[in-house]
Amino acid sequence: MSDGPARRLYRSRTDKKIAGVCGGLAKYFGIDPVIPRVIWVILILAAGTGLLAYAIAWIVIPMEPA
Repeated sequence: MSDGPARRLYRSRTDKKIAGVCGGLAKYFGIDPVIPRVIWVILILAAGTGLLAYAIAWIVIPMEPA
């Protein structure tokens, strides 16, 4: 087990374009925010499932504490 604090997934308050979902995912995984944004766009254009997934993530993932 790790002794560090548990990581939590939050929507980003500072790195957001629409709702902060991609910025929060990028911070959680330690990657550049462009990567989740490109993945969302590909999912939206591929079958439209990305839009539904983004809406669900927007509702389910809490906003980062101030």
